[in-house]
This record gives sequence, structure tokens and C-alpha cells, in this order.
Amino acid sequence: MTDPSAILPLEVRGLALAFGGRAALAGLSFDLGREGLTVVLGANGAGKSVLLRVLHGLLRADRGRIRWNGRPPGAAVWRRQAMVFQKPVLLRRSVAANIDFALAARGLPRRARRRRLEAVLEGCGLGPLARRPARRLSGGEQQRVALARALALEPEILLLDEPTASLDPAATRAIESLLRDSRAAGTRILLVTHDVAQARRLAEEVIFLERGRVVEQGPAAAFFAAPRSAAARAYVEGRLPP
Repeated sequence: MTDPSAILPLEVRGLALAFGGRAALAGLSFDLGREGLTVVLGANGAGKSVLLRVLHGLLRADRGRIRWNGRPPGAAVWRRQAMVFQKPVLLRRSVAANIDFALAARGLPRRARRRRLEAVLEGCGLGPLARRPARRLSGGEQQRVALARALALEPEILLLDEPTASLDPAATRAIESLLRDSRAAGTRILLVTHDVAQARRLAEEVIFLERGRVVEQGPAAAFFAAPRSAAARAYVEGRLPP
């Protein structure tokens, strides 16, 4: 039986948002199913990060419609999401306290928080760092803390905005491994990245944006084998767009 509180599938129709007269989203439409790992690709300025922020309720579109399993956005929807940014936003507390703070904010009782915290620290390989100040960790370790904090909330959908953009290969591998584990555990993932190689490694589905619109959406294997649009072909091949 389908969970009545589930927020997926997602339907987006005609999203438009402008800043200072410049369109960041220009009638963007797409659908997102209940399962899988979808990667959002596109050149700088295509609207990738803006899209995530609108979906997470951090920005309000000027026009358009968003329906989460038939419902408009709201507190009940946003509680079933979590988002990780390119630059981790961490409290001046220990690794464990950063995660516990998020759990407390969701209203979990102390005993349940302790059990969940221990499971997340172990699952994300952060046990040895639990008492370390989060802001004194390496960039890769900080991003693991941010991801662990998001996963601790057991989101139905995880939104990620270029989470490995400034990380070295070892840290990137660690984050990608956590994403694969999360996907296998049933978390729906929507990942924005500029890294085509990363998209090839992780994506089951690709959404390609150009100038605030979706110009392609489909299985990753088909997209990388034969992009349909000139802009997507140029992007995948590393050429300047026409």
C-alpha cells in the first residue's frame, strides 16, 4: 500500500522565476517518479541550483505549479525532504551535536535521537570524528557531516547541489559511496552536478536544462549514448555550446 504521507511522485509545470529582469527559470516542466537517482545537468546559468531551491521552498517561483503527490508545497512536504549544498553549512559544535541538532529540530525524543545518531555516525563512517569540532574538519569530512545530517532525517527525497564540486578524488569517492548506499536504501535522489564523469557514474536518469527549461529528460544510458539536442551534445562532449 502506498504511504499516504508520501510526497512523490513530483509534477512540475511551467515554473518561471526572474531576478532583475533575467529569467532563471523560463517555463520549466518535468516529472519525477518515486524511485531512482536523477542527475540534473546543464551549463552555468541554466537554472539547476535555482530549481533545487524552489523545490526545497527556499525560493518562490513567479509562476507555475508544483505538485508533490498531488499536493502543493508546504510544511508537510518540506519535512519529507533534505538538502545538501555545495558549501556545507555547519554549526560551531561537534560532529555529533550537528546531527543531533537537526534531529531535535524535527521533534524526535532524546532516546530516539540517540539511537538514530549512533546509526548515522556508524553508517557514514563518522564515529571516530563524533566529538571533533565540525568546522575544523577537512572539506570532504565536512561534506560527509552535512550529508549525514540530511540522511539522519530519513528524507523521502534528497536534494544535492554540487556536493563534491570542491572536493578531492578521495573525498568525492566517499560522498558517492554514501549516495549509492542511500539510493539502495530507498531514498529518492535529485543531484545537480557540473561533472559529466560523475553523472555517468551515478545517474539512472538525466534531466538536461538549457536557459531555464528542460530540453531533455530520460534514462542516463540513452542520454549519454545519443543526446538529442545540440546543447546537450556539446555539453557531454565538452565543447562550447552552439
